[in-house]
Amino acid sequence: MSRPGQTEGQDQEKGTYHMKHLSIFILIALASVASASAEEMGKHLFILSGQSNMANLSPNVSFTPAVEAAFGKDNVIVVKDARGSSAIRKWYKNWKPAKGDMPKDNGTLYDRLMLKVNAAIEGKKIQTVTFVWMQGEHDAAEKNDNVYKASMLGLIKQLSDDMKRDDVNFVIGRLSQFRSDENWEGVRKAQVEAAESSPRGAWVDTDDVDIEGIHYTKAGCMDLGKRFAEKAIALIKK
Repeated sequence: MSRPGQTEGQDQEKGTYHMKHLSIFILIALASVASASAEEMGKHLFILSGQSNMANLSPNVSFTPAVEAAFGKDNVIVVKDARGSSAIRKWYKNWKPAKGDMPKDNGTLYDRLMLKVNAAIEGKKIQTVTFVWMQGEHDAAEKNDNVYKASMLGLIKQLSDDMKRDDVNFVIGRLSQFRSDENWEGVRKAQVEAAESSPRGAWVDTDDVDIEGIHYTKAGCMDLGKRFAEKAIALIKK
C-alpha cells in the first residue's frame, strides 16, 4: 500500500532503486572477497629461460596475455632471462660430461636468472611455480646429448631445491627439425623423455612452428609463446 501523498508507482520505483544499489553492493563485496582470496592463495610464477630462441621470444606479446587471461592479471608473475649460444651447463651447476672433468663456469646464467626471480617475488606469496625452457641447440653441437636428460632433470631439481618446493611444473620446447644428425636427434629425444618422466612435466612440439634457419621467425616466436602458455596452464589446472 502506498503512503499518503505517494503513488504506488513511486513506491515500486523506490523499491527498484534500493534493490539495484543492494545488488551493486553485493557484487562489490563478492569481488573484494575473491580478490582477497586470490591474494591469500598467492601468485602463479612463470620462469622462462634458455638460449637464443627463448631470448627472441617476447612474453608480453603472447605468453603473458594467455596466462593472465587464465589466472587474472594481478595473480601472475612472469620472469624471463635467456642468452643465445649457451649450453645447459650454464644453468645446471652439477653438469658433467660423459667423459672428462666438470667445467668451472657451471651455473653462471642460473645465478643471473635467480637474481631476477628473487627480486620479482620478494615479499609475495607464491602459489605455483612453472619453469619454461627452450634450449638444446648448443648441447647438440657439442655432442653432449648423452647427458642432456640427466642435466635437464638435475636443473629442475636444482630450481625446486632453491625455491624449497617439490611441486615445480616444467615445460620444455623440443628442438626443431633444423638438423637430423644423431646428436641433434639425441637432444630432441632427451627433452621428450625428461618431460614425460614426471606428471609435472610437458613438452611443446615445435616442428611446425615458422622458422628461418635455426631461429623462429617473429610469427613463430608468437606461436611458441602461446604453445608454452597452453601447456603451462594445463599443468597448473590439472
